[in-house]
Amino acid sequence: MELVFLNRRDEKTRLTRLFSAREGTFACVYGRRRCGKSRLLLEVMKRRKAVYHVADERNAPLQRQSVAAAIAARIPGFDEVEYSDWERLLARWFREASQRSILVLDELPYLVATSPELPSILQNLIDQHRHRRLHLIVCGSSQRMMQGLILDAKAPLYGRAQEIIKISPLPAGWIRKALQLDNTRQALEAWSIWGGIPRYWELAADYPDLWQAVQNLVLDPMGVLHNEPTRLLLDDMRETTQTASILSLIGSGCHRISEIGGRLGQPATALARPIQRLQELGLVNREVPFRSSPRSGKLSSYNIADSFLRFWFRYVEPNRSRLEARQLTQTVSQIQESFPAYLGRSWEELARIAVARLEKGQRWLPALRWWGNALDRKRMEIDILAESIDGQTLLVGEAKLSVAQSDWKQRCEELHAKVARLPFAGKYRQVVPAMFIAEGKPIRGGNVQWVSAANVLSALK
Repeated sequence: MELVFLNRRDEKTRLTRLFSAREGTFACVYGRRRCGKSRLLLEVMKRRKAVYHVADERNAPLQRQSVAAAIAARIPGFDEVEYSDWERLLARWFREASQRSILVLDELPYLVATSPELPSILQNLIDQHRHRRLHLIVCGSSQRMMQGLILDAKAPLYGRAQEIIKISPLPAGWIRKALQLDNTRQALEAWSIWGGIPRYWELAADYPDLWQAVQNLVLDPMGVLHNEPTRLLLDDMRETTQTASILSLIGSGCHRISEIGGRLGQPATALARPIQRLQELGLVNREVPFRSSPRSGKLSSYNIADSFLRFWFRYVEPNRSRLEARQLTQTVSQIQESFPAYLGRSWEELARIAVARLEKGQRWLPALRWWGNALDRKRMEIDILAESIDGQTLLVGEAKLSVAQSDWKQRCEELHAKVARLPFAGKYRQVVPAMFIAEGKPIRGGNVQWVSAANVLSALK
């Protein structure tokens, strides 16, 4: 089922403004596969004089034939000529296309793989025809290749783009509308598995409930998303064995680089570059405790940043043998047993992300976790900590899936006790305790603010 087009307001605004320029423009759109790059381009091209071509892995002459056929819809007879190289084809487009025409070359890395000269050809044509009001957009899913083609200072196209737009996953606040879910609990469950990837939402929308979608799309070896992590890594990694192993260990509970290195039999220094690359791709994030130096390597904790990969490496990768043996329903039942704990961690993460967009009395800087020795020298962890923008107030929060009314007073007392044990709480003029509760009606009292899932999802749009 195709979803209605959601969000992307800023991206659409930038591209629309580009098309109104008084001279020729060049733009680059890139990002992880299935995030909606092509859908965005098709949306902004509606009712415009546009030619759209999606490249594939065929050889160059066949690709040129396809591009020429697409252009022929705007320039009759364009495909009646056989073009021996890209320069002849593209030079004719730049000469004959009418003002304000748009040419989109989607999945540019496929074209460059068979025609390495193409970026230099594009550079020369962009420079020669800047005076003409023609617009060229290149797009690609291989973030490594797109960055190398556009952002590398040695690349021919470096410095030519008026817009370089990275398409990221959609924020969590859109998933309930996209999947037409009845309540926020369902939205949180869906987010904890599919994350913000629109194509995953489209696939899941064809099933009557979450677990049927998970079984058919992800767990079943014939499911379209069963081997998705491999495809994602192949887009951007020359060698995937080591990075897949790192993700597998993080997914199984290894969060320190020394621990990961020990399990792989490698020194931590050998893992620095692959982990950094996973961070650059948005697949892994690095945490340090609140108020700790970002350079504090010994305190760093690494986590899988993407919901789908986190779910896959937590539940699919360890069960590959069972799934190949078609023990699908048994695996679903096993996952459901531990799923509340998994969901709780996803809720905690969403709550932290939302803090900087919430207005609970004032505005807050981005939130972090804290772990370390409390004033009584005992170990303590706190889910959510954030400073106010003026640095005078501290938000101290705990994230819970639910709290029974009979337990509310005790939970408030526990949170106040944690505040009293925080080593740095006294440095702030005011401390605001807050409970981030995924479901249930707000309970007043206890001198603790209540933040609901509805508040969080509303902020994340």
